[in-house]
Amino acid sequence: MTDRLEPGDEAPDFTLTDADGEPFTLSSLRGAKVLLYFYPAAMTPGCTKESVDFEQSLAELEAAGVKVVGVSPDAPAKLVKFRERDKLTFPLLSDPERAVLQAYAAYGEKKLYGKVTVGVIRSTFLIDEEGRIEKAYYNVRATGHVARLRKELGL
Repeated sequence: MTDRLEPGDEAPDFTLTDADGEPFTLSSLRGAKVLLYFYPAAMTPGCTKESVDFEQSLAELEAAGVKVVGVSPDAPAKLVKFRERDKLTFPLLSDPERAVLQAYAAYGEKKLYGKVTVGVIRSTFLIDEEGRIEKAYYNVRATGHVARLRKELGL
């Protein structure tokens, strides 16, 4: 597993397929702050709660110059259903090989209901305009996470 990223580290650049099957490259957002969040599975209760919270805060985040991008191991077809069902308008990216998840140390051992398992570690990264990690949040809870981010961003 990759070491956890910390403030000041360069955010690993990547190109992944979005829900529509189009390539999306992180560095295409240089010049804007990016909230990049990793979630285990589309259309599950926690991931839905977190994603809907991001969507409900999107106008305020974008007004502050912050772009939101979600990444999961789900196939693009499932991401389309998730986007349409929950009316999500920000990019949802597919990482089925988990290469980007691993580059951000958002995949590995975690505790789930008291048991150690291997999977996606719910994580969020605030990336600055130059592509550096400004804040790294690992093992976040789906509920209340976006509110905490908004508060820390002064929104």
